Amino acid sequence: MTVVVAENRIHGQFAPKAPGETGEGFRTVVPTDDLLTEILGEVETYNREHPTRAIAVQVQPRASAYLIAMIQILPWLLIGGIIIALVWRHQKMVGSGNGHSFGKSRARLATPGGKVTFADVAGVEEAKDEVFEVIEFLRDPERFRRLGGRIPRGVLLVGPPGTGKTLLARAVAGEAGVPFFSISGSDFVEMFVGVGASRVRDLFRQAREHAPCIVFLDEIDAVGRRRGVTAAGGSEEREQTLNAILVEMDGFESDSGVIVVAASNRPDVLDPALLRPGRFDREITVDLADM
Repeated sequence: MTVVVAENRIHGQFAPKAPGETGEGFRTVVPTDDLLTEILGEVETYNREHPTRAIAVQVQPRASAYLIAMIQILPWLLIGGIIIALVWRHQKMVGSGNGHSFGKSRARLATPGGKVTFADVAGVEEAKDEVFEVIEFLRDPERFRRLGGRIPRGVLLVGPPGTGKTLLARAVAGEAGVPFFSISGSDFVEMFVGVGASRVRDLFRQAREHAPCIVFLDEIDAVGRRRGVTAAGGSEEREQTLNAILVEMDGFESDSGVIVVAASNRPDVLDPALLRPGRFDREITVDLADM
């Protein structure tokens, strides 16, 4: 027997019953509705005439073209919807419209109430003496202006971990009775380029509104490492954040009343631009407690 399948048609020829004879041919097609009705009628007649040899007929409805199209298109619609949702979420996080808070500063603001003072900081007397000038300026900035005094815009606290650099910075704000903004360098860094710089600008905007005040950048090495030494492309976000810090500090007026205090246990890896005059040009070593 030979069988040929062509598109939706099947035709062929049965094997001959005896040598020398030609086998009977056959063909079948997908029936139309009218032909199917005719066939079912013939089957029903045959079943009535031959009840012992009745033919069981099972009819399954043909899937509609609309359903087939939906099955083919639905996965692509789902993928497209996911992409649109991700793009919308990204724009919402880094956009500049109202309600877009992803680029807002995460700095914590401590008001003068419930303050930390030098009485809470023990064993770093030399460091206390060195920051006393900052306290005097914040207490009475007008007196410094009249005398033409120059107060550093940035103070870098250097020392191994656990020496109380953060506590000392809080004590300076507490002694001066001014607001204290505290944020870690790692809080600036995000996967989206430009977010860190936006947070820096927002932080210093808030600081100027609350001046006189102290901005404390803990673990500044997270964003302040020397530029150009990292081959990885992911350093672009960190460098943009560092550039924003430098620009903001350069934009301070001499009498702005905002003093930036940073802490680092690796001053050797910091970018030289951070240590230039007008930025973190005052370095104070905070050693382990001597009592």
